[in-house]
Amino acid sequence: FCRVDPYGFERPEDFDYASYEAFFSRYLVVLTRRAIKWSKLLKGNNSIQKSLKVKRYIRKGIPNEHRALVWMIVSGAQTNMEQNPGYYHRLLEGEKNAKLLEAIKTDMNRTFPDNVKFRKTADPCLQNALYNVLVAYGHHNKAVGYCQGMNFIAGYLILITKNEEESFWLLDALIGRILPDYYSPAMLGLKTDQEVLGELVKMKVPAVAELMERHGVMWTLVVSRWFICLFIDILPVETVLRIWDCLFYEGSKIIFRVALTLIKQNQAFILEATNFPDICDKFKQITKGTFVTECHSFMQKIFTDPGSLSMATINKLRETCREKLLSQG
Repeated sequence: FCRVDPYGFERPEDFDYASYEAFFSRYLVVLTRRAIKWSKLLKGNNSIQKSLKVKRYIRKGIPNEHRALVWMIVSGAQTNMEQNPGYYHRLLEGEKNAKLLEAIKTDMNRTFPDNVKFRKTADPCLQNALYNVLVAYGHHNKAVGYCQGMNFIAGYLILITKNEEESFWLLDALIGRILPDYYSPAMLGLKTDQEVLGELVKMKVPAVAELMERHGVMWTLVVSRWFICLFIDILPVETVLRIWDCLFYEGSKIIFRVALTLIKQNQAFILEATNFPDICDKFKQITKGTFVTECHSFMQKIFTDPGSLSMATINKLRETCREKLLSQG
């Protein structure tokens, strides 16, 4: 058995190789079939127009060999990169903010200690690329600078694109456009979206919302890492990448779909909790096991389980939740 997965992550001691093998042999058939369809769609000309067909393809997963390219195109990162040639390298060559560099350096060794490609001994050691991307981004977006959580996201982007400049522009697409204000110093967008999830749970899984309220558990305690890390280190790698496929194309509402599906699927299990620590523990457990490992069926579930979830609904909830947070100030 391979102790290290294809992305360089070491598998935990208790990794269930048997059920993973069983799943992956089935999934490989799906991947092979999808790869052929994608190659036809891209026909070597590397451009995609947004369409229902493309949306359907993306929901069924982008094969790894096309992933970086498709993310770049559908997120708008490719266009931005082409319109700003040399910009990334100019950021790295320009004046630097010492405090920013210090903050980034501090987090380098904390980023994926379980990934062999980020070890000091690796060749090439991806820490260097990660450092560059975060330094460039901190100087590009001074309002955000650097904030914990960004290291994990940039790290994943580097693993997939194997390219610093592309990772930088994808990070810009996520932080600048796709996620509303998650990483600004006040993190208002992040706090708002956690409240929005709470409201959605009230609507769609009321018994769980009631349990949380009864025991005084704030949503931020159990889901903030889901939002900040976009499910990195929460869900299995393959599943995270499938979620990101849709996130780059369909935007931030995908995060709510995933969160609601995890909660709804495990409603009975969560409701067994009888106290505060118990609830927190249940939320840790629902992100493990075969349901989340089988990424293909999991992704089908996120589009059916939560029911309808329009951007209009989310935006309305965001407005009211943001106002409430600001008035509590």
